Amino acid sequence: MRRFWPSLRVLVGVGILAALVARLGTGAMFDGVRAIGIGSVLVALGIGLLTTVFSAWRWSLVARGLGLRLPLAGAVADCYRALFLNSVLPAGVLGDVHRAVSHGRQAGDVGRGVRAVVLERVGGLVVLVVVGVGVLLTQPTLLTAAARELIPDRAVTIGIAAVLAAAIALGVAALRGTRASRIRDALRTNLADARTGLLSRGTWPGVVLLSVAALAGYLVLFVVAARAAGSQAPLGELLPLLVLALLAMGLPLNIGGWGPREAVSTVAFGAAGFGAAQGLTAAVVYGVLSLIACLPGVGVLLMRRPISRFLRSSAGRTADGTPRRRVRH
Repeated sequence: MRRFWPSLRVLVGVGILAALVARLGTGAMFDGVRAIGIGSVLVALGIGLLTTVFSAWRWSLVARGLGLRLPLAGAVADCYRALFLNSVLPAGVLGDVHRAVSHGRQAGDVGRGVRAVVLERVGGLVVLVVVGVGVLLTQPTLLTAAARELIPDRAVTIGIAAVLAAAIALGVAALRGTRASRIRDALRTNLADARTGLLSRGTWPGVVLLSVAALAGYLVLFVVAARAAGSQAPLGELLPLLVLALLAMGLPLNIGGWGPREAVSTVAFGAAGFGAAQGLTAAVVYGVLSLIACLPGVGVLLMRRPISRFLRSSAGRTADGTPRRRVRH
């Protein structure tokens, strides 16, 4: 399943975008690109700098909680590079894998370096979900209308349930197999690191504050994108729609962030009466501005070790950095 997941992720993301184009045409997407001016570009670069610093600072806090040294300047550079790679590579997570393994190797503990990045990302995601759900609960009409459009029909629902049941069954079988002890040991290690690296008194308040600050930056950039797309909706009515679109970006079925964000934004704007096409245009503008915001990562990528070497070296190693055993048939 791990081997086919990246391809499945790309196919689903492409399928969502193709369905939107078939429904609304290409005009909304091209309108989004044409709507971007120099002012929006400068704002995107400024907001991108702030949100990247917030994310890097959060990563540094978690890494220090795990006993790893991570200067803020180096963390900012690595986060810029990771954001750019996440945006341009189909899997959407290779940038984070790169910074996790690279920092782990520098610190002499690849496993803990990987867990630092995982915990940092989980902390940010939890804050996004909590804030997002809190905002959306104040808009029950929007949630009902959006859910009516997004929930698939009965046949698709049954198919998804069957796939989930099969995945759970495979997971239970794996826990009962010969790998059970290693899986339990890994879970204990991860929980111990979560307590010390994320949930300790010296770490979690900073993680929450930095995550809220980063989320505010993402929302401001989305507001800029919506205004560039022509939306004149009052800010109080616009923010819940944008929060819903940001939550959709957390779904692991996108291509560099594209796919579910555009679908949910299209449905949410349509349900709120602002027009589905405008929702798609706003999401496209946000996607382009997000890519522009992480362009400094290109400079970091060029000045540091080429990603191609990392990908080649990582192909023969496991998550903890040890050489992968080859199975002879």
